[in-house]
This record gives sequence, structure tokens and C-alpha cells, in this order.
Amino acid sequence: MCRFLAYTGTPILIDEVIYQPKNSLIRQSFQAQEREEPLNGDGFGLGWYALDISAEPGVFVSVQPAWHNRNLKSLASKTKVPCFFAHVRAATVSDVSEANCHPFRFGNLLMMHNGDIGGFEKIQRPLRRMLSDETYHWVRGQTDSEHFFALFIDCLKKQGEPTDCEAMYLALKDAINVISELQERFKISEASYLNFAVTDGKNMVAVRSTTDKKLYADTLYYSEGTRYQCKDGVCTMLHSGTKEKSVLVVSEKLTEIKEDWLEVPVNNAVLIDEKLNISIKEFNPLA
Repeated sequence: MCRFLAYTGTPILIDEVIYQPKNSLIRQSFQAQEREEPLNGDGFGLGWYALDISAEPGVFVSVQPAWHNRNLKSLASKTKVPCFFAHVRAATVSDVSEANCHPFRFGNLLMMHNGDIGGFEKIQRPLRRMLSDETYHWVRGQTDSEHFFALFIDCLKKQGEPTDCEAMYLALKDAINVISELQERFKISEASYLNFAVTDGKNMVAVRSTTDKKLYADTLYYSEGTRYQCKDGVCTMLHSGTKEKSVLVVSEKLTEIKEDWLEVPVNNAVLIDEKLNISIKEFNPLA
């Protein structure tokens, strides 16, 4: 399992979110608080948008532990953007390699995953046969996450234009339904843990989902306000009454300020449109 963080809203220094909070994503790379295994040291990734330069995001990944990479610290402290994804990895079956580090990029899209697809090694080959030529040749790594992203892209293209958060939500549901059908066909009983986040730099969808019959799911929270600020060692979401808006989606709460964090219910998705309006929608992979 892994940990991730997504931000969209008022431009912010990446450092303010991934380094400065008490339970920052960098701290979660070696001491995660809300999972049994605290270590997420099998690489990291950062994807960010500078839409005045390009619709496509920049991506920086490394197999080094996030806490040990000086380039990441330098980049985060000098980069101020309105939207970014950050991810720290705990490898399960696939190799520790840059090709397997999240977030994954396709055109103007980013995606990252916390969890695993049950019995993926049994459905990987038939899943690859279902992909379009474009997404089949796009896959570079071994992870269930990247293969799922390829399937999601094909499902998203079937939705047509515009590519908004509703289209992303429906494509995620369609992709998970395909996975569920394959698991049923190959009689796979292992549960899947499906916390995904996807964005095009304007719209964003994050899902907290599981096929675990006991409804165990990895944690997922969001926070909204005018601006996320770290000052004098205190990090909090401000509510200043200005027209600014900011939204964070995180695997773990970054601070102990309870009023800053809302838990995404199990088998639900949080949708954030380009105006930063938030909605919560049911997302049941067994339905």
C-alpha cells in the first residue's frame, strides 16, 4: 500500500503541503500513521500543472525514498502551482523502478493509486488484450495501477467530450466494472482496495473503494477552504471569506486539527470541478 496527496486551488508552494505539516507526506514515507505498515520507501512521484505554460503536467519520479531526495526538496520549495499530485510508494509485487512510480501521466491526465487489485497477476494478460493499441503501447511498467489507468483512459475516451469530473467518475466506474468482471471470470476471491485519484489539472476525482466484504478500506480525507497555510509551525486550512478556494485530498490527515478534515465514506467518490465545487457520490464496485 502507498500514501498520496492531491491539491487543487489557489497556487501554493508544493513544500507547504508535502513537507511542512506535522504528518506531511514526506513523514508518511517513513512513519505513516493510518496503516499497519508505516514505511513507504520504494520511491516517490510528483506531478504538477503550470497551465499558462502547457496543458500537460510535469512529472518527477525517483526510486529513492522521498525523505532522502534533495532534488525533491529543492523542487518543492521553488515551485508554486494551482494543482499537483504527490505519491510515496510501498511496492507489493512489482519491481522498484521509475516506470512503476506514481503518478502516471497520459497526455494532460495524471493518476495515482493507493491499494491493490486482487488477483491482478491472473487477469493481467486478458486485461492487456482488452486495451486499445494506443494504451497498450503506452504502458511501461508492471503495476496493476498503471494497467488500470490504461483501461480508465480507454473508458474515458468512450465518454466523449467534455472531459469533466462527471466523465472521469463514470469512466472510473466503467473501468472497475471491467476489472470486477475479469475477477469473476477467473474466480478470484482476493479483495481489491481501490483508492484512486485522477485529474486533468482542472477537474479532479478521488475514490475510496473496496470489494472487501467487511468494508475495510484505506483511509481517504479531504479539506476545503480559501487557502492552506503553514505559518510559525502551524498548518491549517483558512476560511477567510475571500474568493480564493483550495481543496486537499489525502490518504492521511496532515494535522491533528479535526475540523480541517472530512472523511470520504467507504465506496464513495469526491468530485471537484474546475470551479472547485465539491460533491460526494456513491461509488460501489459491487453494485
